[in-house]
Amino acid sequence: MVQKSKGPPAAPEPPKRRGRPRAYEPEVALGKALDLFRRQGFAATSLDDLSEATGMNRPSLYGAFGDKRELYIKSYQRYREEARASMAAIFREEMPVRQRLERIFASALDIYLSGETGPRGCFTVVTAASEAVGDPEIRAMVLDGLSELDKAFASCFRRAKEKGELPESADPAVLAQIASATVHSIAIRSRARVSRKELEAIVKGAIDVMVGAGAKP
Repeated sequence: MVQKSKGPPAAPEPPKRRGRPRAYEPEVALGKALDLFRRQGFAATSLDDLSEATGMNRPSLYGAFGDKRELYIKSYQRYREEARASMAAIFREEMPVRQRLERIFASALDIYLSGETGPRGCFTVVTAASEAVGDPEIRAMVLDGLSELDKAFASCFRRAKEKGELPESADPAVLAQIASATVHSIAIRSRARVSRKELEAIVKGAIDVMVGAGAKP
């Protein structure tokens, strides 16, 4: 008995794709979460709020960023990276100390007064400082951010002193703390919707105290 030919072997089926492809960009989603946390803080921001803002459902949020606390920490890290990048060149370039301070504070105001629904202030001062009370990891991040700013300002004042722009009696560490305190003050006031003109007047007065009202720009 002759067996019938079974024909050519069937082509192998392509491997099945596992899961659905991501329909979002993680960096874009993180930016939207950052905006929301800056505006509402940690406690007032729900997972539903984050889901709506990012366009991601809860399982996708968990898969990409972890729980709400982890997403908050990642958002704070992103904020610090962006703030550092926006001011790095100003701290690095050579210029008179008064001009440097004016540019640093102007850049800070640009950040604090930004926001589609109103001034958002500073993530560190407005929201992270509150969470630092009960969360050691966030507290360490806040303290590191404060220390980093103090050190950057102190370096500016040391250079200015070496160049003769400040008197021998000037203490760079103390001046740095005054400069940082001014940054924190305008951050809080900007969130309270104090006008830029008033904030710039505060900045001018602080710079006059730090480098002398009669110092040349």
